[in-house]
Amino acid sequence: MSETTAESTVKQGGRRGGGDPGTRGRTTIADGVVEKITGMAARDVDGVHAMGSGLSRTFGAVREKVPGGTRSVTRGVKAEVGEKQTALDLEIVIEYGVSISDVARDVRENVVAAVERMTGLEVVEVNIAVSDVKLPDEEDEEPEPRIQ
Repeated sequence: MSETTAESTVKQGGRRGGGDPGTRGRTTIADGVVEKITGMAARDVDGVHAMGSGLSRTFGAVREKVPGGTRSVTRGVKAEVGEKQTALDLEIVIEYGVSISDVARDVRENVVAAVERMTGLEVVEVNIAVSDVKLPDEEDEEPEPRIQ
């Protein structure tokens, strides 16, 4: 009696198709997924008041007041995602009195750690544009909430 292919496979170690099952197939990650992760990680840094330009923040505030509207986590974030790498552009508003270079460094570190840990993608660059400084006496939208 001859062995079937399945029986032969089981006797050779129980694997079909060869290789680790976790490496079979391809996983793609949408730009929006990386943008959400980036937005959450950037907002978590002390000294970041808001994300996006004044115009995008204005539109966002209007959108939030519409029934069913939600805060856009991706506001001020643009991601270009490849198969193994991603590049990120952020536009942020800094709180007055903080060191812009220190906040930018902390944002880069937090964003790179979060994106690489959650996606497995290599972050090749994080470009940060500081579009405004929030002065203590300026009226503005509420500061964006920090992750608790």
